Amino acid sequence: MDIRKIKKLIEMLEESNLGELEIKEGEESVRIARNPTGTQFFAPSMNYAPAPVAAPAPVAAAAAPAPVAAAAPVANGHLVKSPMVGTFYRSPSPGTPSFIEVGSQVKAGDVICIIEAMKMMNQIQADKAGTIEAILVDDGGPVEFDQPLVTIV
Repeated sequence: MDIRKIKKLIEMLEESNLGELEIKEGEESVRIARNPTGTQFFAPSMNYAPAPVAAPAPVAAAAAPAPVAAAAPVANGHLVKSPMVGTFYRSPSPGTPSFIEVGSQVKAGDVICIIEAMKMMNQIQADKAGTIEAILVDDGGPVEFDQPLVTIV
């Protein structure tokens, strides 16, 4: 993995309130985490078991009360989850219409949002056909790996 990418990951971690970040590219992976003093360290991962980290879960729950409150419709719907850490965007560029709105009909494979990660715009597609029941993330807001983005019924 290129040292410039690692430095960029460290900068992203410093700018966010994440406690840990792990990226895999093919057979290479790197895990960057904050230690209690707030300084950074990184180490290439070689089949290491990830260390349990208790700090990020409460921070994520405290930082995102709106998705928790909007989680009520999830019981009947299918969750589309974020495949990566990044920034959630509902439209392809500022000033253009959103990919989806609550009540929109989508087919499997339709683009429902974009997640920006490391200056790359990644289109996220619906994995199920149906109606958008709820959008669980604010436009321009940060998302974590496996965080629910929308519900489809």
